[in-house]
Amino acid sequence: MKAYEVKPGAASLDDLIAVERPEPKAGAGEVVIRVRAASLNARDQGIVAGRYRFGAATKPTVPLSDGAGEVIAIGAGVTRFKPGDRVMHTFRRGWIDGPYHPDHVGESMGLPLDGMLAEQVLANAQDCVRVPDHLSYEEASCLPCAGVTAWHALMEKKALLPGDTVLLIGTGGVAIFGLQFAKLTGAKAIVVSSSDAKLERAKTLGADDGVNYKTHPEWDKEVMRLTDGRGVDHVIEVGGATIPKSIGSLATGGYVHAIGFVAGPQPTFSASDFVRRDGHLDGIMVGSRVMFERMNAAIAVAKMKPVVDKVFTFAQARLAYEYQRSPDLFGKVVISI
Repeated sequence: MKAYEVKPGAASLDDLIAVERPEPKAGAGEVVIRVRAASLNARDQGIVAGRYRFGAATKPTVPLSDGAGEVIAIGAGVTRFKPGDRVMHTFRRGWIDGPYHPDHVGESMGLPLDGMLAEQVLANAQDCVRVPDHLSYEEASCLPCAGVTAWHALMEKKALLPGDTVLLIGTGGVAIFGLQFAKLTGAKAIVVSSSDAKLERAKTLGADDGVNYKTHPEWDKEVMRLTDGRGVDHVIEVGGATIPKSIGSLATGGYVHAIGFVAGPQPTFSASDFVRRDGHLDGIMVGSRVMFERMNAAIAVAKMKPVVDKVFTFAQARLAYEYQRSPDLFGKVVISI
């Protein structure tokens, strides 16, 4: 079968190579998935560039944590699925329910485990979930990391309530899912971006306000103005270095959900300001299978669809990586397999 691998010690996109691998065989408790689509996250850029904060590839590794396909074979004892079922794999193998544990880091798809950028993958049946009926494979492939992360932050830590306000940093996959979930629950949404065009596009998805951080470098003050000095209840914080301004945007008792570090890994902020706001700073490490299933149930009822920016062919995998890190990104980049 065809697949892509990230070389050990990868340092650039040149270290993503097309290969041939043997077709997997299902053992006891396992399923073989014919992958139909996979999507990219910011994490995948760090892995192929050798700057992922949780380590580098030490062996040839199939990248991408997120994908969707159909079951083509099952092993002994599998009752959750049958051949022909449409499924997605969880981001972390073995995290079925309950709180996150540090041991789960070593069970992540795409690194250190082989991921979804292959024609077929082998999976434990317990780590798979069904694709909502109304979604295409391309749409479903966006859910396992970005979708579950946003859901975990906004619905599992402290569930959003109608009338709450959510602040979304940027217009990448997690932020746009956060926007969609906010509107799904009747919450207000404010988006921060460097592009007026993207802010206008976000408004077509339901964003109530937008702040251009180039026009407003102290954008936390603009967020406070837009909320009449109250602040926001939740921040989907993907920048890392932007945490101080996220805290400056908080309402009393609000939550900053720390997810990524695309703007830098080591923010410095005022502890006294944070305490004064009675703030909560949560680290979000994607989520469990049970969270994934709860999210899918909500998505199915609402007939919500992920925002797919652009779809590339399997042969265009490198182009997909290049586009995903471009300033034009809005939502998710998908590779059709």
